[in-house]
Amino acid sequence: MTKKIFGLLLVASLVVIIIVTMVRNNLDRESSIDNEQLGTDMIGIAADEGLQRGKMAPDFTLTTLDGETVKLSDFQGKKVIVNFWASWCPPCKAEMPHMQRYYQEFAQDEQVEILAINLTSGDKVEKVEKFVRDYELTFPIPLDKDGKVGKTYEVLTIPTSYIIDTKGLIQHKIVGPMDEKMMKDFIFQIE
Repeated sequence: MTKKIFGLLLVASLVVIIIVTMVRNNLDRESSIDNEQLGTDMIGIAADEGLQRGKMAPDFTLTTLDGETVKLSDFQGKKVIVNFWASWCPPCKAEMPHMQRYYQEFAQDEQVEILAINLTSGDKVEKVEKFVRDYELTFPIPLDKDGKVGKTYEVLTIPTSYIIDTKGLIQHKIVGPMDEKMMKDFIFQIE
């Protein structure tokens, strides 16, 4: 009798753990970004050195998760959101559903591309692939395997995003997560 009770308790415990894990994972994926948690445009706050508004965005060439080569300069003529993220980053997890909705709803009409650069030096490719599947991301995911592009773009915290205009010039640097409204507002402000 004791073995049956122990067995039932063990099964019940496992079921509870599975349910709690599923709920927690779902909440992580669907986390909303409160206004207090939204990113800040740091371009006007930064020192005179480094990347600034109106300066040419440093070009880079990376390979995407799909094995395609992307070069930032190939997107000149489009507005580009260059986003740096990692699969283990909670604010990145909260931001990605917003980026995907923005990409689906507005990006094609507004001639915008999102390059969501995964800082793969701190991530395993398998985790990135799982993240992309779980969040159903359809925009390009370049992999910064050695961290050089992140260093060039002075990424200290993630997510960090740069908004680049059609001429390839930096217009905004947002440190922290963005929602669809922020993306739409920043993109609307530039040529």
